[in-house]
Amino acid sequence: MTDLQQVSARHEFTGRFRAYGARHLEELTRRAGLGDADRLAVRAVAAVLPFRVNSYVLDELVDWDAAPDDPVYRLVFPQPDMLPRQDVDRIAGLLSEDASEPEIRAATREVRMRLNPHPAGQLLLNAPTLDGRPLPGLQHKYPETVLFFPKQGQTCHAYCTYCFRWAQFVDEPDLKMATDHVGTLVSYLRKHREVTSVLITGGDPMIMSAGVLRRYIEPLLDPGLDHIESIRIGTKSLAYWPHRYVTDPDADATLRLFGDVVASGRALALMAHYSHPRELEPAIAARAIRRIRDTGAVIRTQAPLIRSVNDDAATWQSMWRTQVRAGMVPYYMFVERDTGPQDYFAVPLARAHDIFRDAYAGVSGLCRSVRGPSMSATPGKVCVDGVADVAGMRVFVLRMLQARNPELVGRPFFAHFDPRAAWLTDLEPAFADRFPFEADPYASRPGELAGRWPEELVEPAAS
Repeated sequence: MTDLQQVSARHEFTGRFRAYGARHLEELTRRAGLGDADRLAVRAVAAVLPFRVNSYVLDELVDWDAAPDDPVYRLVFPQPDMLPRQDVDRIAGLLSEDASEPEIRAATREVRMRLNPHPAGQLLLNAPTLDGRPLPGLQHKYPETVLFFPKQGQTCHAYCTYCFRWAQFVDEPDLKMATDHVGTLVSYLRKHREVTSVLITGGDPMIMSAGVLRRYIEPLLDPGLDHIESIRIGTKSLAYWPHRYVTDPDADATLRLFGDVVASGRALALMAHYSHPRELEPAIAARAIRRIRDTGAVIRTQAPLIRSVNDDAATWQSMWRTQVRAGMVPYYMFVERDTGPQDYFAVPLARAHDIFRDAYAGVSGLCRSVRGPSMSATPGKVCVDGVADVAGMRVFVLRMLQARNPELVGRPFFAHFDPRAAWLTDLEPAFADRFPFEADPYASRPGELAGRWPEELVEPAAS
């Protein structure tokens, strides 16, 4: 019996982790009922974008009776039409002709480079330096927060088809952000006491063992870093592998580490990525949540709004209510970022706001800690607060929830209404000739030319 045959019928999951990749797609997509042409197209898409799933997701989360239209199936499996048809046809042709690996790699790289692999200027605008040296694996976009990409945490238990960090998982070394030098992070934090929060991200840091995770986190608990008030861990593990906190051999050691962070006087927050209510249904998911909360850690929940996966108010209401009942804190509804297959998954901003508003209106105040729909764009996190008629003009009402320039945080501004707009760059300013985060083209200071950022907004100044 093959590995895939073992998960061909829904049964009680035994807790054994097994990953499946691109070489399993032919059999898995046949199980979903795809015909020959669509199976080949899926393989072509998976040659460009990453694919990885595990036995728990296949067994417990995907509804195979509804596949390929099941939202969780669409959440983890590439779709035949996710990329432009000409690109899919070209790569599918190479695969069917058994073209050479270099030829296929060249074609896939060409497509990847057109997909904006690192949105919001993260490789250039967010890259910090220390004593004149660049620091790979660190990002510093907002004064209060540093992002840290541990080398061993740059994969996941399964990949989301819409993931904006897809470039971390493909065979393109020059696109990856990672480091295993936690000492560099500590040195940077000692010099930047404006930083109050460290976000450990990936990939998924919870793919790491407890011992490796401790090696990265424990130095951050040093009394000399008393300005660090909180440590955050961005993770999808609660949805894709809750056994990490319950039955894995080092589950208890991981929870002890969480307790040590809380005992140090710092807040520990797991930024849990939940895309669909079904990810909250298994009993082991509830056990994992309880065990984490018992350490004193807080679980905050977030996800993007994704067409064909969770683009209706009832889905979000169900998620937020279930999360609050379990003691979690709804945090963000994001807008699908301008990278990868954005055109396939994006929901127009006007509809995104309608979904958010309708979901928000149907939940209690405890659920209304959530913010959105929010775009993590180059100037910062831009929230769509609504659509209004002002001075005879229909406009989007927007607000900066976070910004490279802290003076812009909380400042409302307006954009002309466009029912097709799906991202900040699709919008035009209203009642002004530029958005508040755009440089004045008539300014005389160096660097303040149109389309460029003032130097102090590109990289936080050294203290």
